[in-house]
Amino acid sequence: MDMTSEEQIVMELIVNSGDARSKSMEAIRAAKTGDLELAEEKIKQANESLGKAHDFQTNLIQNEATGAHVQVSLLMVHAQDHLMNAMTVRDLAKEMIAMYEEFRK
Repeated sequence: MDMTSEEQIVMELIVNSGDARSKSMEAIRAAKTGDLELAEEKIKQANESLGKAHDFQTNLIQNEATGAHVQVSLLMVHAQDHLMNAMTVRDLAKEMIAMYEEFRK
């Protein structure tokens, strides 16, 4: 079974969001062990993955804005959920890194 362009975009949302979440968790673990340089690098990587995910989401929104019907499926909802969770984890990771930096002073 071939995936449609929309399904491919949704899968890219899931993959890139999942990668961003994973990198954010790695950043927290690095900060916890005192490797703040690695923590910042992992946040940078998370931001890159979130940027890619956001680009795919923007593509879906633009398609709908131009009149192309975007079917809302369970997979689409799952992808959006992944993206929002990844953004939240990244934001919390940044706060935790700052907290670990303070603790180390």
